Amino acid sequence: MRVAALFETPRPIPSRVVPALAGGAVVALALPVFLVAGWPFAGWALAAVLWLAAQAFGLLLTRLRLGVGNLAASGVAGIGMMFRPLAVMVVVIAVAASDAALGLAAGLLYALAYTVELALSLTLYFGSEAR
Repeated sequence: MRVAALFETPRPIPSRVVPALAGGAVVALALPVFLVAGWPFAGWALAAVLWLAAQAFGLLLTRLRLGVGNLAASGVAGIGMMFRPLAVMVVVIAVAASDAALGLAAGLLYALAYTVELALSLTLYFGSEAR
């Protein structure tokens, strides 16, 4: 297999279920760590709520009919996918302005879950055969 072929597109879009579940597992597995380490439980709860809200918004965006025949829906989906992490960032910064420990805990946990989801999504996408 050529190295350049690894990055050829288009490829079939893999399911979002596995990466979303992996990110959710990171959030769930962080709860005992937060409790044992004495980190703010509210930080974990905020990250969990933000994670669920972002996933729900992403699910809503995947319901749009995308493609060349529907450029408006494709544009909304693209802007929406960029808006998800920005909206989370605004909330975390607003919380951190009033309680730095809470904002830091929520932000770091969300960032870890998002990184796991993104890495797994990219691995699944580039691991599939190009069309």
